[in-house]
Amino acid sequence: MQEPELARFDVVIVGGGLVGCSLAIALSGSGWSIGLIEQHSPELAPPGFDDRNLALSRASLLALQRLQVLPLLDTPPESINAIHVSRAGEPGNVHLSAAEHPVDRFGGVVVARELGHALRRRVQQCTDVAVWSPAKVCSASAGMEDVRLQVQRPQGAFTVEARLLLAADGSDSPLRQAMGIDETVHDYAQHLFVSVLQASRAHQQCAWERFTEHGPVALLPMAHDRFGSVMAVASTDAEAVTALSDDAYLALFQQRFGWRAGRFTRVGKRSAYAMRLRVAKQLVAPRFALLGNAAQTLHPIGAQGFNLGLRDALWMAQLLGEQHARQAQADPGDAGMLQRYVAARVEDRQRTLDFSDGMARLFVRQAWPVRVLRAAGMMLLEASPLAKRRLAEQAMGLAGRLPRILQERAQ
Repeated sequence: MQEPELARFDVVIVGGGLVGCSLAIALSGSGWSIGLIEQHSPELAPPGFDDRNLALSRASLLALQRLQVLPLLDTPPESINAIHVSRAGEPGNVHLSAAEHPVDRFGGVVVARELGHALRRRVQQCTDVAVWSPAKVCSASAGMEDVRLQVQRPQGAFTVEARLLLAADGSDSPLRQAMGIDETVHDYAQHLFVSVLQASRAHQQCAWERFTEHGPVALLPMAHDRFGSVMAVASTDAEAVTALSDDAYLALFQQRFGWRAGRFTRVGKRSAYAMRLRVAKQLVAPRFALLGNAAQTLHPIGAQGFNLGLRDALWMAQLLGEQHARQAQADPGDAGMLQRYVAARVEDRQRTLDFSDGMARLFVRQAWPVRVLRAAGMMLLEASPLAKRRLAEQAMGLAGRLPRILQERAQ
């Protein structure tokens, strides 16, 4: 089909990954005309649709159920009913049980690739969302009344005009750079190895986070009593760890994690990712906003990244829905709407950044005063029902101000 020379939309989303698709689904039915641009073809999944295991918070599961995404998963999420946190070589640990709070589960685990495919299937059901895939944005320029995009497809180039441009185009976000938004970057000097493990004991729907002097290791419960595993190693050691045989890798993971989950007997395909904290210095520009990893890329400790990005999408969809309902000729990209988005995200965003980055830095420090205070803090946390409740709320994505889609379900 020949592309039009010019296409006009109220809202255009760039990036058809996990957050971009979630945003398109949440916006569907709001009354706005919506376009979604994804540079990868449907046959070639975006980088986020990989074999990583995602720990979805209770809030994220509730939202994805409400958005009719969960029924489209090939494999239902494996529940997380308990969370165990410890530091190797130090006394004290924290154990959270869903039954103590009380909720049926803290969250669930899905494979990123399977969630991505379910989201795409749901987008296809949204008749008011126009999708271009594969399509690449070659340039973007903001004017007083719209943003103009030059888009390249295999069939040829064309122009898209949007009254609001939403960037969910990943950590490297070409649109963030094109709009002149700077970022702060912290290199953790770590690589995170991701794989599926089999152990000699049943996982009993418990997620484990263990901190070591080399970085965190974690286990997430999966179907068929498998674990999704992550292990951080110093970037200087990443090449050597990559070269390990399966048996040697299992031995290293066993040494780092310990024996609480039993003996690790099998490991699947391994992937490695460099760990950097990247935070955009501002979330909006004229007729433009950032969401998901384009706005902030976190250390995966505590499994906060996608959950935070999904809340970005839920808030943006709610505010745009309210903007459309406010008046017939409403402007989706006016400055007031964008500032309401910033106000809605600032507290949750900062709290989650502080939680993730603080844990990543605190638990690698080796000075003895830090170790003593850390161990004491862990024991006090375990003994304090109030502190454990606050920690559980953060893990479930239910801390602070919630978008309406979660308020109705979080009772």
